Amino acid sequence: MSLIRLTIDRISYSQNTNGAYALLLNEKNGERKLPIVIGGFEAQSIAVALEKEIKPPRPLTHDLFKNFSDCFEINLKQVIIHKIVDGVFFSSLICARDKIEEIIDSRTSDAIALAIRFNAPIFTYESVLEKAGIVLKPDLKKNKSGSIKAKKTDLKKMSASQIKKAIEVAVKNEDYELAAQLRDELNNK
Repeated sequence: MSLIRLTIDRISYSQNTNGAYALLLNEKNGERKLPIVIGGFEAQSIAVALEKEIKPPRPLTHDLFKNFSDCFEINLKQVIIHKIVDGVFFSSLICARDKIEEIIDSRTSDAIALAIRFNAPIFTYESVLEKAGIVLKPDLKKNKSGSIKAKKTDLKKMSASQIKKAIEVAVKNEDYELAAQLRDELNNK
C-alpha cells in the first residue's frame, strides 16, 4: 500500500465534544481532509510546537521526549496513521538509530505532536482516507447577494460519519449554508 502525505491545516475547539479539539489534516496532493478529535493537552502541545516563537519555561512532555531522543541519537523518521476503528485513529512512529528502524505504537495526537518537533512527515493510507476523510470543495460562484456559496461535491457518496465530520468543520468555519446542505443530506440518508 502506498502512503499518502498529510499536512497540518489547523486545530479548533470541537463544538460537538466538550473539552476536545478537532485537528484537521490535509491530503498534500489532493482535496481530502482528515479530521481527528484530540484532547486539550495534546492540542496545546501541538499548538505550541506549531508556533515557533512560543518557548515554555520548562519542557512539555513532547519536548522532553524530543530532548531524550536527541541525547541518544534516535530520530523520528515519519508518522503513519495506519487505521481507524470505531472513530479511534491508530498511529505508528517510525524511529531510527544506528541504521536500525523500530516501529512504536502511538496515540495519533502524540505522534503528530512529535512529528512537528522532529520535522518528520505524516502519512496515512488510502483506506483511512476512504473511511474518515472528507472533501469540502467550495464553488466560488457568487449568489445574488454577492456572497460566495460553497457546494459539497459528491454528497451521495459520503457516509453518515463523513457527513457529520464535514458538518463540524463547516460550523467551525462558520459556513452555515454548507452545514445546512450537509445536514439535509444526512437527514436523507
